[in-house]
Amino acid sequence: MSDQVITRFAPSPTGYLHIGGARTALFNWLYAKHTNGRMLLRIEDTDRERSTDAATAAILDGMAWLGLSWDGDAISQFERAARHREVAEELVRMGKAYYAYETPAELEAMREHARANGLPPRYNGHWRDRDPSEAPEGVRGAVRIKAPLEGETLVRDRVQGEIRFPNKDLDDFIILRSDGVPTYMHAVVVDDHDMGVTHIIRGDDHLTNAARQTTIYDAMGWDVPVWAHVPMILGADGAKLSKRHGAQGIDAYRTMGYLPAAVRNYLARLSWSHGDDEVMTLDQMIGWFDIDDINKSPARFDFAKLEALNGVHMRGMDDAALTEALFDTLPYLPNGEALAAQLDDAKKAQVLQAMPGLKERAKTLVELADSLYFIAASRPLQLDEKAAGLLDADAKAVLKAVLSHFQALDEWSAATTEAAVRACAEATNLKLGKVAQPLRAALTGRSTSPGVFDVLAVLGRDESLARIADQID
Repeated sequence: MSDQVITRFAPSPTGYLHIGGARTALFNWLYAKHTNGRMLLRIEDTDRERSTDAATAAILDGMAWLGLSWDGDAISQFERAARHREVAEELVRMGKAYYAYETPAELEAMREHARANGLPPRYNGHWRDRDPSEAPEGVRGAVRIKAPLEGETLVRDRVQGEIRFPNKDLDDFIILRSDGVPTYMHAVVVDDHDMGVTHIIRGDDHLTNAARQTTIYDAMGWDVPVWAHVPMILGADGAKLSKRHGAQGIDAYRTMGYLPAAVRNYLARLSWSHGDDEVMTLDQMIGWFDIDDINKSPARFDFAKLEALNGVHMRGMDDAALTEALFDTLPYLPNGEALAAQLDDAKKAQVLQAMPGLKERAKTLVELADSLYFIAASRPLQLDEKAAGLLDADAKAVLKAVLSHFQALDEWSAATTEAAVRACAEATNLKLGKVAQPLRAALTGRSTSPGVFDVLAVLGRDESLARIADQID
C-alpha cells in the first residue's frame, strides 16, 4: 500500500449531491489535505437505469461550489466493467470463487426454506464445491465468492472501533451476475485497489459492506484499506434527515443564500470537532482535521445554527469580497436576475459603499439582496405595508421640515445629515426616532434598513432629496 494517503469520494449519479454526501466529500478532502495526500473522484455509475449525466453534472457542480477539488480525472466505474470481470474470473481460477447456476425461482425457494426453518435467507452454498462439469448446458452462471465458513471477519474502523462479523452471516454473495455485470460490492473493491486508495471514509450505512469487501481483499491477497465509517446526519428533531430538515441538493443551499465557506464550516462540525472552536477558516480545518477525532454519534442538522454561522462568515468577510460574492450569486437567488438587471455600475458602487451597514443586518445572501432594494429601486419608490403605514399626515409634515434642513446643507455626508436631523428634531420638539422613522420609509420604502444616515450618504444629495419630496407630494 502507498505511503501517501489516498482518499476517494465515490458518489452514485442517481440524484443531486445531498448534504450527507457533501460532508463525506469534505471529510475525504480535508484528510487528504491534512496529510499532504490525494483525493480521487469516482462516479459509481454501474446502475445504468438510474444514473444520469444531469446528476453527474450536479455532483461536480456542487463540489466545485464547495471548493472541493479532486486529483486527476474523475473515474467512471461503468467504464471499468471489463477489469471487474477479469478479477472475478481470476478468483474462479484461484478456487476462491465459483459459478452458481440457480434460477431466480430456485433462489426464492432456497430463501423460503431458510425462513421456514428460522434461519436468515442466505445462499446455501449448493454449487460451492461441485465440479464445473456438472454445470447445466447453455446456462450462464453467476460468480459467487467463497466466504469463510467459520470464525469471524474483523473490521478495524478508525471511527467505530473493532467490529466482528460472524462469517456464517456473510454467505457466498454474488460478485458477477449471470449477464456478466459486476456487482457494486465487487466493483468497489477492484476500483479502490487499482486506484491505490489507502483510506475509505464513508457513511456508516456501509459498515456491513466492509466485512464483505474484506472477504474479496483477502481472497485476492490485497491490502485492506483503513476504514473510517462516519455516523449519519439526523434532523434537528433526531429523526432521519428528510427534505423538511434540509436533505436537499447542495445547490439548494446556494439558492438559499449560504456562503460555501459557511456550509463547509458547518458540515465539518457535524460529528467532528476541534475543542470549542465553532467558526473555522479552511486552513484551520485542514490543519486540525483527523479521522480519529470523528464522533461515533449521529449528528443533528440545524438550519438555525447554519444560518447564524453564515451570518458570522458574512460579517467577517472583506466588504469588496462579500459584494463580489453577492453579485456572483444573484443569478441563483429568488428574483436575483431581476435585481441584477437593475444594478448598473453606479449602483454597484453604491452597494459596495453600503456594505458595512448591510452585512450587519443579514444572515444570508437572500436577506442581503433583499436589503439592496433602496439602492436598486427607481423613483417613485414602492413602499411596503409598514413603510406606507408610517407616512401619515404628521409624518409628511416632519419630512417637510427635515427637507428644508437638508436643503440648507453645504456638505453632504453621514455626519452633516445626522446633525441636520438632530437640529430638526430639536426645532420640532420630537424625539430623534420620530424624525428618523418616516425619513427611513421615504428613502428606502421599508421600515427597516441600514442606519438612515448611512443610507443618505450612499444615495447622495440629489436622490435623497428627490425621494423625500416624492413622499411629501
